[in-house]
Amino acid sequence: MGSFLGIFFHALGGYASGSFYIPFRRVRGWSWESAWIVGGVASWLIVPWLMASITVTGTSEAIASASTNTLWWTYFFGVLWGIGGLTFGLTMRYLGISLGMAVALGYCSAFGTLIPPLYEGRFDELLFTRAGQATLLGIVVCLIGIAVCGLAGVRKERELSAEQQKAAVAEFDLRKGILIATVSGVLSACFAFGLSAGKPIAEAVVKLGTDPLWQNNAIYPVLLAGGLTTNLIWCMVLNSRNKSFGDYTDSKAPLGNNYGWALLAGTTWYFQFFFYGMGDTYLGDEFRFAGWTMHMAFIILFSTLWGLFLKEWKGSSKKTLTTVYIGLGLIILSTVLIGMGSQL
Repeated sequence: MGSFLGIFFHALGGYASGSFYIPFRRVRGWSWESAWIVGGVASWLIVPWLMASITVTGTSEAIASASTNTLWWTYFFGVLWGIGGLTFGLTMRYLGISLGMAVALGYCSAFGTLIPPLYEGRFDELLFTRAGQATLLGIVVCLIGIAVCGLAGVRKERELSAEQQKAAVAEFDLRKGILIATVSGVLSACFAFGLSAGKPIAEAVVKLGTDPLWQNNAIYPVLLAGGLTTNLIWCMVLNSRNKSFGDYTDSKAPLGNNYGWALLAGTTWYFQFFFYGMGDTYLGDEFRFAGWTMHMAFIILFSTLWGLFLKEWKGSSKKTLTTVYIGLGLIILSTVLIGMGSQL
């Protein structure tokens, strides 16, 4: 039952992440950087501390007592992940929700899942145990599914005219989007490393009486502070370069609407890792790293469904749409295999 609960919570996290960009589409009259950083303040500063205060006992004490080494590496990986998150937003801008997430998260899934067991010297467990082999097979199937979704995106780009592409994604640019998605995917995997670096903080709050289900919530204020640093600096640079500082007080724009939707987007985004931490706990220590692949798979699943709903694939051939559905099917199968591996 624990494995199935782990899958369920990872699915909720994937839905939150796959859906977070939808509210940004309702922001009007603002530059991209203004909407992004308003959402970021919610997702990287306000909500992490709020949820930690609700679910965790002794967050401040655990962070204050943590070693400088723990705090530094947790924050540093957050900074690197923040660059990945920043370019992740640009990926959505140039490739759209479905294709952008499939490409970026393909890299993110591979690096975030396979490097931790390599680093810890536990890769042989994947190769020589039944549980490890089932988990590894699930990871391989997931990556194949992601590649198939990416192939569908390439076919879509070839089939549609420039006008049709712009109608679905206003700033569609395949080459620029793929390059940015590559950077995003590799650096976004640093979030998994940040969680590992911050493990002493989680262990400290458990000793203070926190339910292990919520232990990762104590790490997020430090880890996400790194992401906030990166994104805040870049968005302020863009505000200066584009002369868009006036967005935040521009009476010609629907300010209440914009702040509301941007903050909702940021809050929705945070909840991907709120549920990720819960799913992570239920998968257990032995194959916890496989949860990263599962998390990525669910994000791609829901983001692709959103892309279909929002008609980003309108005008594509039946062959291309069939390719999308095959990719989604493989991703769903991969979650079953990873769950079996954890159960074994």
